[in-house]
Amino acid sequence: MTDTQKSGVAILGIFAVDVTFLAPRLPNIGETLAGSGFVMGPGGKGSNQAVAAARAGGDVRFITKIGKDTFGDIGLKTWAEAGATARVQRIDSHPTGSAFIFVNDTNGQNAIIVYAGASGTLSPADLDLEKETIASSKVFVTQLEQPVDAALRGLQIARAAGTITVFNPAPAAAFPDELYRLSDYIAPNETEAAMLTGIAPGTVDDARKAGDALLAKGAKNALITLGGNGVLLHNATQSVHLPARAAGEVIDTTGAGDAFLGGFAAALSKGSDPVEAARYGSATAGISVTRRGAAASMPTAAEIEAFLAS
Repeated sequence: MTDTQKSGVAILGIFAVDVTFLAPRLPNIGETLAGSGFVMGPGGKGSNQAVAAARAGGDVRFITKIGKDTFGDIGLKTWAEAGATARVQRIDSHPTGSAFIFVNDTNGQNAIIVYAGASGTLSPADLDLEKETIASSKVFVTQLEQPVDAALRGLQIARAAGTITVFNPAPAAAFPDELYRLSDYIAPNETEAAMLTGIAPGTVDDARKAGDALLAKGAKNALITLGGNGVLLHNATQSVHLPARAAGEVIDTTGAGDAFLGGFAAALSKGSDPVEAARYGSATAGISVTRRGAAASMPTAAEIEAFLAS
């Protein structure tokens, strides 16, 4: 299949229902702490990225597994409303994934515990069943919340088909070096970049050093998100730093990285060059942090374009 025949974005990842508590801090062991708010909604990095990419204007296929339960029903409803096509298996043996999220009610910072549930049973064989979905897509995105061997197989299928690969090594975990070599874009946040390279990207110059280390491992491009310092797109021929710009008061950073990657993948799939796509992803994230929740915070293409034009 030629590049001109490919279209859209295929995303492999987990779906989990986020149970979010707002409080001034995390409780200590044995302590009960009064919270200031509670939200329940759809989450999981892969699902968040699929929702972000679809709302940002991408033609999205999301590959995952869910349980035959109420949380699974929430997933199907979420993808339908976002306009993402669900390439989903429903199984009896495991419940749908879930996540506990703490959000600091003063500064919006978060801490998360994820149980992958049904998505945690994704295997290379499941990816082989979706070979055509991946091969026909212009961009393939995956992370590490599902088993690493499933991510590896998805990247292998995408690379063999000439599909652009975006690998988000999150949460940070050990993985085979082959994943670097299969990554057109490796996209860690600053914490993950430090764990992978031993270089904490506290400054843009340090981020470039971490980027060099990621390129040395075999990735074609390093796409490092730096929180309030923006994002760095770094490769052998250029190194572009895009400062962060929020669309208003930052109230919740949950899902900001997923918003960025969803917007980035959607823009790449529509023909944007990498810098334009990174700028589009940054605007997607810049809107999302002004809203509560993960999937619920993802902006539409019209909102992103208006923000970019402002």
